[in-house]
Amino acid sequence: MLIALPDGSRKEITEECARIEDILKQLGINPEEVIVAKNGKIVSEEETAGCSDELKIVRFVHGG
Repeated sequence: MLIALPDGSRKEITEECARIEDILKQLGINPEEVIVAKNGKIVSEEETAGCSDELKIVRFVHGG
């Protein structure tokens, strides 16, 4: 699976299938600080991603 990281870099992971939450932990990314899109659609961390999927991880900033 191809992953677009928040810093603009790309990484390829060869796992067959994994929960998005586990992928984020493997990459050292806190799931509470990002939004993940799988194949162009925003998904939750409970979703699974397969080897043919494309993930885009976007770090969001909030303030008041």
